[in-house]
Amino acid sequence: MPVRIPDALPATSTLESENIFVMTETRAMHQDIRPLRVLLLNLMPTKIVTETQLMRKLSNTPLQIEIELLRMASHDASNVAPEHLETFYRTFEEVRENRYDGLIVTGAPVEKLDFEDVDYWDELCDIFEWSRTNVYSCLFICWGAQAAMQYFYHIAKHDLPEKMFGVFPHRLMKSTSPLVRGFNDISYMPHSRHTEVRYEDIVANQNLEVITYSDVAGPSIVKSTDSRHFFVFGHPEYDHDTLKREYDRDIAAGLDIKIPANYYPDDDPTREPLVQWRAEAQLLYTNWLNYYVYQATPYDLNEL
Repeated sequence: MPVRIPDALPATSTLESENIFVMTETRAMHQDIRPLRVLLLNLMPTKIVTETQLMRKLSNTPLQIEIELLRMASHDASNVAPEHLETFYRTFEEVRENRYDGLIVTGAPVEKLDFEDVDYWDELCDIFEWSRTNVYSCLFICWGAQAAMQYFYHIAKHDLPEKMFGVFPHRLMKSTSPLVRGFNDISYMPHSRHTEVRYEDIVANQNLEVITYSDVAGPSIVKSTDSRHFFVFGHPEYDHDTLKREYDRDIAAGLDIKIPANYYPDDDPTREPLVQWRAEAQLLYTNWLNYYVYQATPYDLNEL
């Protein structure tokens, strides 16, 4: 939340130069407050797990947020009870006329498919196009980030020789960005994917900027220069045991899968995983909500 200080206090200009959110007394007196409206498009098969992970991150802030859950009408979800979807989720047709401060699009286990071969691709493209006028700020995760890169910026995804699986160190490429305020110089993020979007393709587009980068996992956080699109190619929302559950599942299925990198102490899967990403993960969502949604969205969403 902002620091409220007198208009003429000398510290004001210093703090503002450091990108600290300062609210002067004049602005505070005229401030109208309303809940933020965030639409969560959950493409993951484990709907309830993903809902919980993301809402945990979104709730750890003083901001009041109204979250609506969105599902794809053109896809039959088989890993969640129909009653759960009917009770808590809406379809695009039901929200098409609404406007939102923020949109979050999750990953999906379809990355080995060409985009056009995903059964809900056309519907997803409709949502992407709709977001241009009905959503102020969009946050895309993993496959959702790759799909949005393709749709909005025509940047392709590429197959990896083996699965990017583990927790990887990333360095700040733009430490002055409010999105990574509070991050250490080296931060960690879980990745679990078979495809990538390449660094050279991103930096060749003048409308995009890389915020964090890993020598192993590649770009991890990217944003548009107009601060309307945010791309996270890993899974900062993951619980401490999410990679373990994925690893155990694949081993049980007889798949040739490596131990997730930098995850188990001494790469010993009998030991408890080591969490190295929790603090920066929370900062990422808090900073996005604060600096790019709460402070930036018009009070009247009809002005979008």
